[in-house]
Amino acid sequence: MKPLIPYFDYNATTPMNAEVLEAMLPFFSDHFGNAASTLHEYGKQAAYAVNSARASIARLINCTPEEIIFTSGATESLNLALRGLAETYSNKTPHIITVATEHKAVLDTCHSLSKTGIRYTVLPVNKDGSLDLQLLEDAIEPSTIAIAVMYANNETGLIHPVSAVGKIAKKHNVLFICDATQAVGKISVDVLRDDIDCMAFSAHKLYGPKGCGALYVRRKNPRVKLVEQITGGGHERNLRSGTLNVPGIVGFGKAAELSTKQLSTDDNAILQLRNLFESELCRQTGATVNGSSLHRLPNTSNLCFHLPNGISFINDLSKLMAVSSGSACTTAKPEGSHVLKAMGLGDADIKSSVRFSFGRLTTKSEVVNAIDMICETVKKHR
Repeated sequence: MKPLIPYFDYNATTPMNAEVLEAMLPFFSDHFGNAASTLHEYGKQAAYAVNSARASIARLINCTPEEIIFTSGATESLNLALRGLAETYSNKTPHIITVATEHKAVLDTCHSLSKTGIRYTVLPVNKDGSLDLQLLEDAIEPSTIAIAVMYANNETGLIHPVSAVGKIAKKHNVLFICDATQAVGKISVDVLRDDIDCMAFSAHKLYGPKGCGALYVRRKNPRVKLVEQITGGGHERNLRSGTLNVPGIVGFGKAAELSTKQLSTDDNAILQLRNLFESELCRQTGATVNGSSLHRLPNTSNLCFHLPNGISFINDLSKLMAVSSGSACTTAKPEGSHVLKAMGLGDADIKSSVRFSFGRLTTKSEVVNAIDMICETVKKHR
């Protein structure tokens, strides 16, 4: 079914690639075996498909297949990493460092862990959302077990200097947990290059199915030890029990394979559209970019339109095109963007800020038409 309005919300989710769907379909019916039931051919066939997908995903981020743990999504992966690590080191009152602009899957989990006696520090960010690395290093204590810093921000697209964060973590023998949900499939991600120890990401952000995610868990230098959070069967190296979502995993693997091939092509085409969109809107409406202009995902544009009634503006705009005023995971909550607030924006500017995110299917004609529609909507509300 063709969308009724143009889609500019690729950071929330992506449409499933046709090749991904084609790869998945047989595993709903013909090849329906349980990947854990390997005494017979049905189970062996499912297990082979899961292992093939695991290898494809591992190639995308440069790790071994054994280091990929399948979950229901990045939120579960981050919970497994943070809670699992906290329980592993529970005998030493562990301390975790994170950042004010992290996804709620990290911030809320850290807050929840604090009720059990675990301490955490939330670092502020600069006006463009960037992290002060010296502040990060100064926050490390003898009891610090992990630094949780995302690869790329879901609202502004800002890319953190993850290699530098990884080096700081390694220097102090602290583990580096990274939410790479928005980065994997959009830019080059290499867990060895960046010294990442645990990394969460999700299939539906790279043209795969919803309900399937992964957690990379380093096996050596150092070997990361986590306490499982879902018990009952010992699946996924005893880290995540439960029957594997074989069709979802197959789709995840195919999406990873396609992303590996299309990465640089996607980057260039999407960046050109984003730059056209952004420059025209800034010129015609006086909008300004929230976040870094240099270190940013090629597909993300977070613009502030400086309007007196931003909520009404966004409500009208969302009838014309699919956009977002923040993270898709927090839209059910009435408060404004915690990311923009951490960057120092006032309430009025937060309410008149919109995230536009582009993808493989975005066309130049869609972008040109969107510019016109946005300009008209801004005039109406100014």
